[in-house]
Amino acid sequence: MKDIVVTAVNTDTGKTWTMVKLIHEIAKRGLFPGIFKPIETGVRDIPADASLLLHEVQKVNRNFLDFDTSDICPVQYVLPAAPYVAANGEAPDYTRILQKYRKLKQACDVLLIEGAGGLLVPIEKSFFMIDLFARFDARLLLVTHDRLGCINDTLLNLYYLQRKKRDFTWCVNLRDRETFDRITRPYYEAAFDTFLTLPDDLETIVDRLLSN
Repeated sequence: MKDIVVTAVNTDTGKTWTMVKLIHEIAKRGLFPGIFKPIETGVRDIPADASLLLHEVQKVNRNFLDFDTSDICPVQYVLPAAPYVAANGEAPDYTRILQKYRKLKQACDVLLIEGAGGLLVPIEKSFFMIDLFARFDARLLLVTHDRLGCINDTLLNLYYLQRKKRDFTWCVNLRDRETFDRITRPYYEAAFDTFLTLPDDLETIVDRLLSN
């Protein structure tokens, strides 16, 4: 079974919230999910996103009781910026990332992997989040927001993924349904045969991500 990468059109779009929803929906199906956050920035004492995800996955997969946040999030930076900037241009330890990835995979049926920021967040000058994702055997879920400007953000990301010939599923994280229905839904209904939203279409999204 392929793992699942959760990425987004930008920061603060709802990747971690989506990961939590996926954890519990996958567990409802009798599978044991796992989580991995290869890189997190803005870390002071503990990696907040990785800590939350570890807490949630431990509720449904006892194998993850053996792990701590340094396993779940092997690369951590203090500065809340793109990894390239937060690391002063120094490349992360990819060997450590892949070692943790392989170890975590052995403790679950499907590993949920959360990126940092969006697809083109730089890890090195010419190496981006999407390049790191290519090192994992994973399907890709793109989460887009529902605020003003989301049409442009969504179309740019869809265009990029299509040009890269990457298979993916995408969905809208609905935080303000009334505003979305007024300023965005009319275009999406005209432009797409169907589109998925969270939390309404969570089951359909997981169906697609788990399909062979």
